[in-house]
Amino acid sequence: MNTSEVAKLLGVSASTIQRWVKQLELPMERNERGHYHFNNEDIELLKNIQTQIQHGTLLQEIAPAQEKKARKGTVKTIENSAELERLYSIVSELEAKVNSKADSVASYQLLQHRREIEDLQSQVIELSKQVESLHSQLYEIKKTTMPDKPLVLDQGKVNRKKKNIVSSLFGFLG
Repeated sequence: MNTSEVAKLLGVSASTIQRWVKQLELPMERNERGHYHFNNEDIELLKNIQTQIQHGTLLQEIAPAQEKKARKGTVKTIENSAELERLYSIVSELEAKVNSKADSVASYQLLQHRREIEDLQSQVIELSKQVESLHSQLYEIKKTTMPDKPLVLDQGKVNRKKKNIVSSLFGFLG
């Protein structure tokens, strides 16, 4: 029986059974997954512990169980080596498929990146052409608007408004 089945039989929780086994250091058999496996002898021992607790004995006062002889679990061996070979070939095929899939995914990603890089390169070329065109247009604009001779003011003098004395004194305020 497993832990939950024994717990139902005794009317306690599975964690109570696990606590009794751990605190009393009971040598219980475990399966390949590490779960407790109880036989009839183990169940009788747990019933005895439950009776002692119901009569007021503290768990710490219950004497640990007599050391039981170690039990050994049995492992089924594959009697047919052909079955083992078949499993090995299936695993090998699966590994080959996984590797093939990984290679195809990597190849696809590389192609995608290459297309993206080519698109970016064509955009850079197009932008370079536009910059050259703008430079040449700017040069033409500067060339046509710049006179050959510098601008000269009438007789070298600039006509300025005359300010009265008051506004020139208090010009910093306004």
